[in-house]
Amino acid sequence: MKGIGEYFGTHRVICPEGLLPQAADKIDNTPDIWSNEILIDVIALQPTATAFQTIREKCGTDIEKIKEEIMAIVEDRGKFQDPLTKSGGMLIGRVKRIGDAMEGKVDIKVGDKIATLVSLSLTPLKIYEITDIDLDTEQVVCRADAVLFESGIFTKIPNDLGEELSLAVMDVAGAPAQVAMNAKPGDIVAVMGAGKAGLLCLAEARRRVAPHGKVVCLEYSEAQCRVVKDLGIADVILQVNGQKPLETYNKYLEAMDGRLADFTVSTVNVMNTELSTILITKDTGKIYFFSMSTDFVKASLGAEGAKKYVTMILGAGYYPGHADITFNIVRENAKLRDYLTKRYCK
Repeated sequence: MKGIGEYFGTHRVICPEGLLPQAADKIDNTPDIWSNEILIDVIALQPTATAFQTIREKCGTDIEKIKEEIMAIVEDRGKFQDPLTKSGGMLIGRVKRIGDAMEGKVDIKVGDKIATLVSLSLTPLKIYEITDIDLDTEQVVCRADAVLFESGIFTKIPNDLGEELSLAVMDVAGAPAQVAMNAKPGDIVAVMGAGKAGLLCLAEARRRVAPHGKVVCLEYSEAQCRVVKDLGIADVILQVNGQKPLETYNKYLEAMDGRLADFTVSTVNVMNTELSTILITKDTGKIYFFSMSTDFVKASLGAEGAKKYVTMILGAGYYPGHADITFNIVRENAKLRDYLTKRYCK
């Protein structure tokens, strides 16, 4: 075991020197850990929807090509990071080794199953074999080692939820946590996109704005709009194309009698939806851009051009307690839990 590494993991940065691991082009992914690191025996990876979409656009539905692309990225970078958007994802695994300097500082032991709550885009990762890829859930089952820095955060896998469901929801746990923090009773909360992040946000918003607030879902897919209706987690459901801002804005205004959203969350995984999100939000309102496909230049300058005074929150995936918030959303919403279980647990 090596000595004490730098708290944020810069001792593993290969190039460019001086950067933190997320911003680095290449990091050291050797599984010989430093004494303030944790070694993880990886069970599965959950890339971000944006990162997986990028790979799908290049490889189509050819599983072997997708495997090769993921392996090539990790071999080149020492981590899994979408070269285009720089996003990563997260993983679940078993604790394989705890550095000597970490003993007593972390509430885990060797053999515990954990989900990392830091991005794969900064996590040293050594993949030996990818055994399966599920195109529906976008989960990557593999034999691999990963390293968690001293600054890294994680959560134990709850026994009542299991590996697959925990892996699916932890990738997006930061989004519903922001809803929990920002949505208030009586608010109008709008959620762009009804994938798993959107569904969790809608469910949490419904609870937070009660009894007099409204939850609005804006979704492109007709099938996913039906899912939202069946789950009963939105008051208003609009099938719209968020890449057409004026059309989206006008449909929203008509449905909501001109009342704009107090808080809007963007969870979509396609580009050019920033202006739709901004236009449906009231002046002095807040927007949480969770999606890694967000172009923050378009968002900031677009808001300026539309004369919109809104607070825009960067899509950081971490918020204190976000794992427990998300786990509890799943536990407390039987219909949503049943849907997610059928969708992500094979």
